Amino acid sequence: MRVLLRASLFALATSLIVTGSASAQAAPSAAQVPVKIGYINSALLLQQAPGRAEAEAQFDREVGAYRQQLSRMNDSLTALMAAFDRDAGKLDTTTRAARGKAIRDREAQYQDRARGLDSTMQARQAQLVKPIMERVQGVIEAIRSEDGYSMILDVGAQASVVVAADKRLDLTDRVLARLKSQSPPAPPASGAVPQPAGVTRPKK
Repeated sequence: MRVLLRASLFALATSLIVTGSASAQAAPSAAQVPVKIGYINSALLLQQAPGRAEAEAQFDREVGAYRQQLSRMNDSLTALMAAFDRDAGKLDTTTRAARGKAIRDREAQYQDRARGLDSTMQARQAQLVKPIMERVQGVIEAIRSEDGYSMILDVGAQASVVVAADKRLDLTDRVLARLKSQSPPAPPASGAVPQPAGVTRPKK
């Protein structure tokens, strides 16, 4: 989930900068409307946002079946290879070639299935993180609108270009307090992702 959160931080930072820029461009002129800027630390917000710990725990529970699937697939392939190495010296050329091809085919199948499971797990991560990201974004936008901020920057994202800022402009604690005053977002139903099929172990 840490990888996904890093990607989410980048997406959140981009969204905030674009939103702020659009608001500034919509203003009649700099002379008529003073530019008001604040900033947040999205890394801290996402670390402490209500619902994050629950989302991580749910993800860990749900991906257990996928991890077991990968482990069974690896055990199956290892058993095939061990049996081939043990019997290779006693096999005729045709049989040895056939069993070698079967192992290569199984290895290719394993790699394809592993990629598919990895993609499925990443999709589930995105599903679990999305409600939290939307809640954080909504609170930031509400504060920006209420207090007339022209833009709110993010100093916690990898894409941040802020090198120094007045601490009085930091809205992180305010955003976090409002997030904690709300009930945490409900995670998507666990049935949203299909369970993986089993793998048949090779016959001895």
